[in-house]
Amino acid sequence: MSSEGMYMQYHGLLLPKETHSLESLKFAQQYTFKDEDVTAVVYPKSGTIWMQEILPLLLNGGDLTPIQTIPNWDRVPWLEEKRLAVVVDQLPSPRALVTHFPCHLMPPSFHTSKAKVIYVMRNPMDILVSSYYFHQMAEFLEDPGTFDEFMDKFLEGRVMFGKWTDHVKSWRGTDLGDRIMYITYEEMTQDLPAALRRMSDFLGRNLSEGTIQKIAEHCSFKAMKNNNMSNFSLVPKMYMDSDKSPFLRKGVAGDWKNHFSPEQLARFTSAIRKELENESFTLPWSLD
Repeated sequence: MSSEGMYMQYHGLLLPKETHSLESLKFAQQYTFKDEDVTAVVYPKSGTIWMQEILPLLLNGGDLTPIQTIPNWDRVPWLEEKRLAVVVDQLPSPRALVTHFPCHLMPPSFHTSKAKVIYVMRNPMDILVSSYYFHQMAEFLEDPGTFDEFMDKFLEGRVMFGKWTDHVKSWRGTDLGDRIMYITYEEMTQDLPAALRRMSDFLGRNLSEGTIQKIAEHCSFKAMKNNNMSNFSLVPKMYMDSDKSPFLRKGVAGDWKNHFSPEQLARFTSAIRKELENESFTLPWSLD
């Protein structure tokens, strides 16, 4: 199928038709955020599934029931996807969502509410590698071509949800004050309990050290890979072919070093630096 048949355009961004529709995007824009809602904002392949595991456990004091009985796309649905309209009335309070939207596409009610945001950033080189493998196994996405070809698409924003740099600039440039917390995928891989403590405090949850350790254990890559409610094994092969590449592939930081040639690294980092050269924030990783 051509890319035209697989994707729809929304405010200049490419979105897969399998999971998005004009109706779902209209529903997202009309969604009424409540002050106690929590949204994890994540550029694709930056830790979305991880946050779908973490948020229910932080918000309910470590009760494992939701992560053991409800598929992740229903327990913490995407704001912009078709599934939200189906499950929205079943979401417990405080409701947890995930979204790939840039800040300016969030619904009006988000901006007038006190809803909190956790923005997860990941090294863009690892995002590229993860996304490359995901495009190989996701039958509803365009074939990525060679790694070099896919890098060009990524840098030009011809991928789901556009340029990574635009997404980061959108959320780093917000004026949300104490409503937003920034964390990196790398911080989470390096010391998950510490990352969970930060998130817990931000969300006003006074969780014990024992609860934090329990949540960390159940949100480890190994635990999630073995959890059928989280590893996408419930998705039919016609949509996701895990024989081509497992959905939860490695869950590590720095795998890009196994994929980039010196020339590709130079081209990639040069493009990212140029996009961000006039920004006031600095990236938390070295791009070389």
